[in-house]
Amino acid sequence: MPPSVSVVIPAHNCARTLAACLDSVYAQTCRIHEVIVVDDGSTDRTAEVARGYPCTLIRGDGNRGVSAARNTGIAAASGDVLFFLDSDEALTPDSVANALEILDADPACGCVHGVIAPDPLFDDGPVEHYKVLHAHWWRAKGVGAVETAFFAQAAVPRRVFDHLGGFDERLRDSEDLEFSDRLAPHYRIVLTDRIVARHDEEHRIGPLLAETFRRALLLVPALRSARRGGRSNLTANTPASVATAALLLATLPFAFWYPLLPVAALLAFCAANAGLLGFVARHRGPWFVPFFVGVHLLTHTALLTGAALGAVRTPGGAPSRRTAPGTEVGR
Repeated sequence: MPPSVSVVIPAHNCARTLAACLDSVYAQTCRIHEVIVVDDGSTDRTAEVARGYPCTLIRGDGNRGVSAARNTGIAAASGDVLFFLDSDEALTPDSVANALEILDADPACGCVHGVIAPDPLFDDGPVEHYKVLHAHWWRAKGVGAVETAFFAQAAVPRRVFDHLGGFDERLRDSEDLEFSDRLAPHYRIVLTDRIVARHDEEHRIGPLLAETFRRALLLVPALRSARRGGRSNLTANTPASVATAALLLATLPFAFWYPLLPVAALLAFCAANAGLLGFVARHRGPWFVPFFVGVHLLTHTALLTGAALGAVRTPGGAPSRRTAPGTEVGR
């Protein structure tokens, strides 16, 4: 008998996307044992949407965060494999079947997770196009055995949680990274492009930069912690990309006297992202590349600012699991 699958969907104010998410689950090519939607204190029509489907709806006590919502789903699930899916994503029809096949072929695998599609769930404009294209690119480049798991679309055997426990409920933002720290020493983690989800990403530049800044606050301490543990985290931006962006920012004050300096730094930044920009041009068209470069530079600025502030706050230290707002290194 194939393993039974429980799909766990943490949900908070996701009435806009939940129907598309659930439609994709019920359209899977393999049998789904149960679908559990954990409503984490929503104030919109999330619960009403969920009641329109043959799923189990669990209403949480207030907004406790994604870690608590996932743990609630784990406790309620009875499947052999738990498939986590964020409520703003929709799976391709064979994603769960492919996850089960990978887990079956590799008994040492404790988690298999997937990639973001290069097109959004709902098309809300160019900023969202930037976000999903970048998210798809860096994940697709990392396909294979990795040491970081992201649970936006991921399958985990029940025995893994029996062994390691659940997600750290003190964390609202870096729970993937913290769980990966406990997972990687005991189990293989596989990133695959056979699990694919279209994502409804942020489409406004201000919130996108604020999110990038917030997630970068623990970037430096997290990388130090991973290095001490001998781990290599998946990262969304290459060191060359970050370094050339920092160089460009450093040359801007001298642009009046030496205008070629920032031009040269901009060209170096584009060269460091040549593969990504080529992918963007092929998928969205050459006309989109200048806009993509501009937004990419802005997100790097937010990333560098947040990382610098985080390094000052926790000099030489590891991420604080209790009080810090957190970062998922790859996001």
